[in-house]
Amino acid sequence: MHMMKADVMVDIHARNNHIAEHVHEYLSDRHVFAVNLMGAPGTGKTTTLEHLLKHLDVPGYVIEGDIESDIDTERLRKQQIAASQINTFGACHLDAPLVHNAIHTMQFEKPGILFIENVGNLVCPAEFSIGEDIKLLQVSVTDGSDKPYKYPLAFEKADIILLNKIDLLPYLDFDEAFFMDGIRHLNKKAPVFKVSGKTGEGYAEAAAWLKERAGL
Repeated sequence: MHMMKADVMVDIHARNNHIAEHVHEYLSDRHVFAVNLMGAPGTGKTTTLEHLLKHLDVPGYVIEGDIESDIDTERLRKQQIAASQINTFGACHLDAPLVHNAIHTMQFEKPGILFIENVGNLVCPAEFSIGEDIKLLQVSVTDGSDKPYKYPLAFEKADIILLNKIDLLPYLDFDEAFFMDGIRHLNKKAPVFKVSGKTGEGYAEAAAWLKERAGL
């Protein structure tokens, strides 16, 4: 029984990775740099998108992944941001076939950055490639400083990490040294940017890093 389950998972990952390669090739041909934005529910991912897109002077595209609803997509469209919606209807993460279908409905007329906001979760999204160039992990100080220790895979695979809601630090028992030690034990290279969705602090620096990494 365990062997059968393992074989099925291998097949699922192999099929997903094959389609993820196609997604990456399709976007690369159009000079679109793809960012897989991961984070727990309520950590402020959509607010972060709004701030980053304001600071990027290159075209920005968005795919919003949610289990249900299109609230975030409509929020972005009202700001004239090109956004497409994916609903997983129960699945805890986006996969490459879902992203493949979404990108083929979008117009990438100019080189730019595609942000793919994954379903709110710190476990499943880190396990599946969706054709991205980099993984952006966002956590907030309200999540607690123990998250690198509890959800190591997400931190290990992240190429850039945003620590959000730093305006709340005076009111919380958030151990920043403990948090950073946990990250660096897993990931020596990923830059960590302290940001505030409320004040906008830190996003200009994060956007500059993304633009340089994208080569735009």
